Amino acid sequence: MAAKSAASKNLVITREFDAPARLVWKAWTDAEHFKKWWGPKEFTCPVAKMDVRVGGRYLWCMRGPDGKDYYTTGEFREVVPHTRIVYTDSFSDDQGKKVSAAIHGLPANFPNDTIVTVTFEEKGGRTTMTLRHEGLPKGELEDMTGQGWGQSFDKMAASFPARRN
Repeated sequence: MAAKSAASKNLVITREFDAPARLVWKAWTDAEHFKKWWGPKEFTCPVAKMDVRVGGRYLWCMRGPDGKDYYTTGEFREVVPHTRIVYTDSFSDDQGKKVSAAIHGLPANFPNDTIVTVTFEEKGGRTTMTLRHEGLPKGELEDMTGQGWGQSFDKMAASFPARRN
């Protein structure tokens, strides 16, 4: 479910997973698990490098069904295990050097830097994850980003082992 704030230009998505917080956390912080779900439906993740600590950097790649690569990079600003991750997010080249979003055909109003905050709250072995993506342009691009996150989270849910009752 996505909620949008008219004034703040922030996208907020809350998703509940049938998995403990430690597994949902691992999906975000373990490169091999991250590769299983990063990117919208029909996208793959051939590259996921991350140094998950305050000041650590990451380099992630989404590969589209047409074979086109979309790299992003950033820095982890907050890391509270099993509870909270905050990082900057920017388009980049395959070496992690920031590039304009225009290189991917996005309009000039797409920011070079955004902030992503992910929180994890476990209750009864299930985890409520809330993602806040700050600084997105309003309208169609915000909607497109929300749809991409949603499809990625569908893949994340499928990446967790089935639970026995």
